[in-house]
Amino acid sequence: MKKILRSGPAPALTLAMALATMILASMAPNPAAADVRQQLIQESVIENVLKSGLLRVGMSTFVPWAMKDKTGELIGFEIDVARQLAEDIGVKVEFVPTKWAGIIPALLTGKFDVIIGGMGILPNRNLKVNFSIPYDNAGMSIVAHKEKAAGFDALERFNDPAVVIAARLGSTAVAAAKQRMPKAQLRLFDDESQAYQELLNGNAHAVVGNAPTPAFYALKYPDKLFTPLSGTFTKEPIGFAVRKGDFDTLNFFNNWIRVKEAQGWLQERKRYWFETRDWEDKIQ
Repeated sequence: MKKILRSGPAPALTLAMALATMILASMAPNPAAADVRQQLIQESVIENVLKSGLLRVGMSTFVPWAMKDKTGELIGFEIDVARQLAEDIGVKVEFVPTKWAGIIPALLTGKFDVIIGGMGILPNRNLKVNFSIPYDNAGMSIVAHKEKAAGFDALERFNDPAVVIAARLGSTAVAAAKQRMPKAQLRLFDDESQAYQELLNGNAHAVVGNAPTPAFYALKYPDKLFTPLSGTFTKEPIGFAVRKGDFDTLNFFNNWIRVKEAQGWLQERKRYWFETRDWEDKIQ
């Protein structure tokens, strides 16, 4: 029998050559991919902020996160954070006060570049926006009316169909109240100050809100209000919110937060606004 001589490389060598060709092809510059990368960079919020020289910040007023002083200027923890962020970028800052219930839709439609407003990182919100790493941790607390809630010394006492709880519409206070006091009536307001006014007017038994605001109101109106429990009854991380797909901006914000934490700046600002009352004369 005659042997058949095969020409060309052996099958194993052929496979190796094919794999090598594929690897080399994958390593070659891809003009289309480069164009996409360049487009993403140019469309990123941080790039446009640098070009325009302006950072637009969506926020909502609530003590001591963001509020107006005697002259009408915005002050507070979030205001300090946003101003320092803009200063470190090298741009001006513009605050866009927005009703809390519509603040995420406003971000998505481009009314501003980022939400810096004490926004808790929640799964349902994360489906719509991307969050930075936490720059703060907050929790819910409660302040009650001395007459209407006399003798109430635990959350369970507020879990009653006859009890009215006031809170800010669209806030995590609503979810906390529903979870811990599901039987109570919820009365919701666009602005947090309206919820506290409802309590002061005697039309609600209590307000649920981000600490330390409820405690501040109890100190400010000791003849009408009290705190039925010390501390907070929830804990939630707080982050910047940005539109989805903008990884360059998210990367910058994350690293800015890490740097400010390492420097102790965030801790110092939080101590000033949340653990002292040195700023109180600015708003009275």
